Amino acid sequence: MWLKFSKMHGLGNDFVVVDLVTQSGFIRPERVRELAHRNFGIGFDQLLIVEQPSRPDVDFKYRIFNADGSEVENCGNGARCFARFVYDQHLTGKRTIRVETANGIIELNLTDDNQVVVDMGKPILIPADIPFSANQFAPEYSIEVDGIGAINIGAVSMGNPHAVLRVDDVDTAPVESWGPLLESCPQFPRKVNVGFMQVVDEHNIRLRVFERGSGETLACGTGACAAVVSGQLRGWLKPGVTVSLPGGELFIEWDGENSVNMTGPANTVFEGRVNV
Repeated sequence: MWLKFSKMHGLGNDFVVVDLVTQSGFIRPERVRELAHRNFGIGFDQLLIVEQPSRPDVDFKYRIFNADGSEVENCGNGARCFARFVYDQHLTGKRTIRVETANGIIELNLTDDNQVVVDMGKPILIPADIPFSANQFAPEYSIEVDGIGAINIGAVSMGNPHAVLRVDDVDTAPVESWGPLLESCPQFPRKVNVGFMQVVDEHNIRLRVFERGSGETLACGTGACAAVVSGQLRGWLKPGVTVSLPGGELFIEWDGENSVNMTGPANTVFEGRVNV
């Protein structure tokens, strides 16, 4: 079965996007892993699927699969590519798009300067809902991790779980060694994305993210949101933060109470057809 696809990226976090509104098909998890391979497949961090919504108050359903074939709840960079894709492919003429995800509804807004603003919803901070093993909410937690020892983290879900560590310099942060250890630590029963955050000043941070199921990526939208939320809760940041990732910059706004807004670009690289 042949399906048309678009290869896209948001700050170097790259995706294959497949329209299953005008096409029909099914992609098995093992086939996702094959397609994600950068030498023997197309190569991507995540596969994004556009589907018909299951409820009348939204425009599309949005499904996300990691490079290892596992399905996840949310992806901020992917959401921006999703919005660009459905508009450019004429699946909608709307510039404000409501999308159904595994974790609820998100709203995407296309701007005139080729940016996409994503209403990422309210951050989830209650440990059981992240999910994270702790008796009650705290801005910062001390946990023991095998192979690392005691470390302090912030725990935030932006539809998917994130652990946020503060480091002095992201360039020398132990992302490759600590990322896998934290990703699968038992305190996070569904595994976790790991953010290594360097605070430059109250409105600027640098960030590297080790994503569960994908490894380190050039950018992570939900990771940027989680880092800013955690930084504000821990008193290091003020509302309105530019997040510098290896692939580029995102602007994150959170008033400390309501939804987190993320602004950034989305770009199409090429289109093709693949046998699934």
